[in-house]
Amino acid sequence: MQTSIPPTLESAAEILRLLGQPIRLQILLVIGSEEVCVCHLEALIGLRQAVISQHLMGLRKAGLVLARRKGRFMYYRLANADVLELVLRAAELGGLDSAALLNQYSRVVPGCHCSRCAPK
Repeated sequence: MQTSIPPTLESAAEILRLLGQPIRLQILLVIGSEEVCVCHLEALIGLRQAVISQHLMGLRKAGLVLARRKGRFMYYRLANADVLELVLRAAELGGLDSAALLNQYSRVVPGCHCSRCAPK
């Protein structure tokens, strides 16, 4: 006898599926504390803009991140702070130190020209 899966669980499963890729977790950790531009994500994660943009598109379609354009830069932020809590809790369940993880992904990157990293 097969049981029906409630739509709410399907929705939760879809979010967990989207979060099942390490690159997306890295992106969420970077934008978890504040809005950042794609150039900052490139500099911190070390991947090409095209790869990062593909992952951001999936996160945007799922409603997990929001985007805004300012001049020639695109800025991203979490749509809901609870997403970061979910990522950090999953990291802790995996034996990682969530505070150290946040520090790793919230640093200034030498050579990055975004407003977050540029000398004030």
